[in-house]
Amino acid sequence: GLVKVIFCDETGELLGAHLIGAEVTELIQGFATAIGLETTEEELMQIVFPHPTLSEMMHESVLDAYDKVLHL
Repeated sequence: GLVKVIFCDETGELLGAHLIGAEVTELIQGFATAIGLETTEEELMQIVFPHPTLSEMMHESVLDAYDKVLHL
């Protein structure tokens, strides 16, 4: 699958996310909640996601946006 996230350059706020692949309907709620709460990339990077799970794709996509990816 593919997860792409978009952040505001000035504030770091999560503006949107594109998800393609199996089970993405299970992941979109996390992004919708983060957008609704005006969550920043720094806050999302601090969240501990269980490993290995599909929800970890959210964390990895945020880290990848800032060249800090943990698992490839």
